[in-house]
Amino acid sequence: MTPSEIQSIKQRFGIIGNAPALNYAIQVAAQVAPTDMTVMISGESGSGKESFSKIIHALSPRKHGQFIAINCGAIPEGTIDSELFGHEKGSFTGAQEARKGYFEVTNGGTIFLDEIGEMPLGTQARLLRVLENGEFIRVGSSKVQKTDVRVVAASNVNLLDAVREGKFREDLYYRLNTVPITVPPLRERGDDIYLLFRKFATDFAERYRVKPVSLTPDAVLELQRFQFPGNIRQLKNVAEQMSVLETEREIDLRRLRQYLPAEQTSRLPMLVHAAGTATDGAGNTYSERDLLYKVLFDMRRDVTDLKKLVLELAAGQRPQEAQELVRQNSHLFTNLNVAPYEGGRPLRQSTDAGSEYFINPSVDDATDYEDEEQRVEDISHETEEETLSLDAKEKEMIIKALKKHNHKRKYAAHDLGISERTLYRKLKQYDLEQL
Repeated sequence: MTPSEIQSIKQRFGIIGNAPALNYAIQVAAQVAPTDMTVMISGESGSGKESFSKIIHALSPRKHGQFIAINCGAIPEGTIDSELFGHEKGSFTGAQEARKGYFEVTNGGTIFLDEIGEMPLGTQARLLRVLENGEFIRVGSSKVQKTDVRVVAASNVNLLDAVREGKFREDLYYRLNTVPITVPPLRERGDDIYLLFRKFATDFAERYRVKPVSLTPDAVLELQRFQFPGNIRQLKNVAEQMSVLETEREIDLRRLRQYLPAEQTSRLPMLVHAAGTATDGAGNTYSERDLLYKVLFDMRRDVTDLKKLVLELAAGQRPQEAQELVRQNSHLFTNLNVAPYEGGRPLRQSTDAGSEYFINPSVDDATDYEDEEQRVEDISHETEEETLSLDAKEKEMIIKALKKHNHKRKYAAHDLGISERTLYRKLKQYDLEQL
């Protein structure tokens, strides 16, 4: 499918964005539409899954038939069979007359079953029969009826996990998952976030007859960094609130943050729970092992940079940085059996009882640096235990940010991706209020 064809579909169905994952999902929907294959659309709540079901129906031979979208989680368990398959008069209390179900009404059309993971197991068995044989039975009847309906399903939960937990039928899962389509969450769509915001701001400006709100450049960056756990639905709510409540039509970073919860913006290290998992501001779950790997990789990169600087210092290339390096990282050098600097050359005697600083006196030319690098390699082992603490890493990041911005807490908080209130709380927590 060409880019122009994808763009035509976007314009027809009001889809905004150019993220590669979004374009691929549209391409798959368009390719499968002419067939009668069952489609499973997966994606987070509010990411726009229903739009893809409409694309599939409108581009299919069933486009002149009826299209019905049903939220399985919104129908009570006691009535969902009646809603989907119909019932006979007197089949249960309140059934004063016979009623057709959605599968009977949409014969020749398409039915979209949203949040299918919420469907009761008994109803799942009935649905499987419809998918396999095109047959169903009304509640309170024994007569088998036929229907020709295409099913498009969607879920915001991992159905394989539901299968393992016994909450979803395995045979139904594989029958529904003939063609999978994954809708990307808003936070993974980059520049699409601001495009959607502008579209919503324009729409609400026309609705409420006001001038559209706009964002300053730093506010745009903050908007794109936000996690948006509610996806497009949450972004639309933010745009509507601003359109109604703001008197100034240009929104700066400070005012934007009033509409974005701080706990969903933070990029500081995640908190590890007792169960061995960690969650970020968006509620995503990671294993403790993955988190530790990330910390160790970051630490190894820092150690590699440090080794490079040490070797440059040994060659006398950057002597002014020597004493500052020793002062800031003395805990890394106390056990290296190396000598201090003076005038860009390594001294041959120790100045610390029982230990020596910097490069070993035997290193007098560049040919010996490889041996010395092998010795410095041990830094990662000596400091690994000391720097594994997440609290220590977080404290270190806060100190670095404060020094970078000359202890201006407002700018340090912005650089860390947290609110000033959160930064003040962290300073108190780590006893850094004097900085």
